[in-house]
Amino acid sequence: MLHWTTIPTATATATTAVTMPKPVTLVVATTADPASIGPASSLLAMPGWLPRPSFQGMISFANKEVRLLQHDNSIVAEDDLDSRWEQAIGEVVDEVIFLSKHTAVSNRPALTIHPIGVPHLREGDAVPQGGRPGWAALPDPRMGPWIRLLKRIAESRGLTPEFEITMEATHHGPVTSKPTMFLEIGSTMEYWRRRDAAQVMAQLVWEGLGLGEGEPVGKWSSEIDKKKVLLGVGGGHYVPRHMDIILKENVWVGHLLSGYSLPMEDPAAPGNLNEIGGTWKEAIRASYEATKAAFPGGEILAHLDHKSFKSWQKNVIVAFLDKENIKIGKPKDFN
Repeated sequence: MLHWTTIPTATATATTAVTMPKPVTLVVATTADPASIGPASSLLAMPGWLPRPSFQGMISFANKEVRLLQHDNSIVAEDDLDSRWEQAIGEVVDEVIFLSKHTAVSNRPALTIHPIGVPHLREGDAVPQGGRPGWAALPDPRMGPWIRLLKRIAESRGLTPEFEITMEATHHGPVTSKPTMFLEIGSTMEYWRRRDAAQVMAQLVWEGLGLGEGEPVGKWSSEIDKKKVLLGVGGGHYVPRHMDIILKENVWVGHLLSGYSLPMEDPAAPGNLNEIGGTWKEAIRASYEATKAAFPGGEILAHLDHKSFKSWQKNVIVAFLDKENIKIGKPKDFN
């Protein structure tokens, strides 16, 4: 079932109404991953879903302006699902949300959200987890509001403190052209199969996209009052110092670059930007541009995890940000 919006258009002789389909959100799951198909099944158990014709071998369902796709491949293997859907179905895609498992050396249970991309890789580098070297997806503006919503839902259902609720740094694919985020359950088979964790993630999507009685959560508009967007630079994979800010109300979040996405060659005499090898500059630039594009009218502020850098690294990063006219934000700037 398509939902349509009416747009009045004026001509020299008359005013007519042109109907245009509303943009849709793609929610993508795979049967190859229990932490993906579990939340998808819980979501489909909620009211309002209708089956749709198969799409390129994938089964699909519709609920208002949401389309749930289910395939049998790796979650990072299906590139360009958004543009493929637009070309095949004729609906404009607004955003893409992937349901997936999370793995960690610690095996700690976790519910996570993160943007995707591999902006630190060079052309020709291997991409074992998908994506395209040098590419950063448009980050979904919902991420900040949704991580706070996820925390509230998990707490209300008793999953914390057992499960850590956190964002992750930008990593992996697949390639998309529309705002994208991953919702993940970690970190071992025991937790990937947890029904209560799957239900929390399904509830996040249900409430976040406004499929129930409430309004959608985290829809960006250039007309809102709070326009500052955090671009995380530095730190570990779970971005703890950035999370201290992200958990505050009204904070928007773009890309989050951990230290491993900022490869910098240790120079003999640091101080000159041109002497610092590695792809750190390309990673920052690609992530900034993608974040800026995802938040039209927003004020993008780079938030540095200062303690994660050596002094020379921090100095050259600050100099590069200044050269690129990328503003630096301190914690108080996001209040």
